[in-house]
Amino acid sequence: MNESNPHSTGDVDLDALSASIKRLSEKISMVQDAVGNLNHRRVQLEDKIEDAQKRVQRILSRLPEQSDGRQLNLLNEAIPPTTSEGDSEPTTH
Repeated sequence: MNESNPHSTGDVDLDALSASIKRLSEKISMVQDAVGNLNHRRVQLEDKIEDAQKRVQRILSRLPEQSDGRQLNLLNEAIPPTTSEGDSEPTTH
């Protein structure tokens, strides 16, 4: 008579254990997805950092020497040369 009670309790324990294993499996899957996303994001950020470092290095390589008094053109934009006679309108006194 008492043997049927442990059996039914064992079935309930197995059902609870199965439900716990299922929940843990789902949580593990979510954690794995999150880790995968974080790794992907890390790689993207590393690429951005590398590109930024290359841009900085390119800018630094264009800097004139300390003794050079020319104006810096770090963005590689065309800057027309300024001449004193072309900048001012003739004045009459």
